[in-house]
Amino acid sequence: MLNNLLKDWLIVLGSNSPRRKQYLTDLGINYSNRASDIDETYPEHLYKVEITDFIAAAKSQAIDILNDKEIIITSDTLVWNEEKALGKPVDRAEAYQMIQSMSNKTHEVISSVCLRSTQKQRLFNVTTKVTFKALTEEEIYYYIDTYKPYDKAGAYGIQEWIGLVGIQSIEGSYTNIVGLPTTELVQELIDFIQN
Repeated sequence: MLNNLLKDWLIVLGSNSPRRKQYLTDLGINYSNRASDIDETYPEHLYKVEITDFIAAAKSQAIDILNDKEIIITSDTLVWNEEKALGKPVDRAEAYQMIQSMSNKTHEVISSVCLRSTQKQRLFNVTTKVTFKALTEEEIYYYIDTYKPYDKAGAYGIQEWIGLVGIQSIEGSYTNIVGLPTTELVQELIDFIQN
């Protein structure tokens, strides 16, 4: 159904994330990949969704639109915990600190998605609440050393071992936590094309 609506459009995913690529494939969307490698720093005054909105839009603007029938999809995800953004950890110590700070607490996972054509741009965001059980030091180090989550915001992937043993509850979109809120993306794409 979605592919029929998109048949006259060229969908371009502006991301090298294997999880985002897999979601578009699973949705049955024919797409090409044209990621940009931008500096993901942002102004310090930005707060929560303002950060992911800023970066998703910046990723989009870094990709050239080649013709009038292209739609560029870019996204950015962060973990918001204790009033601060947790990005991708730089090393084992930072990964441990991030996961330990979320142990036995609820945090938010925020994703912003930017849709852009030559005619318009639309930005939307989704927030999901995630609650971890109390994690032991042994569990945290096992996860870090086995899965090496250095490419993941907040130093964890819910689809991996830590999600199976550590997540007590989620409130909102599961796919958002993985990195692309697919239910919302489908609806926004349909609206983008039809309006």
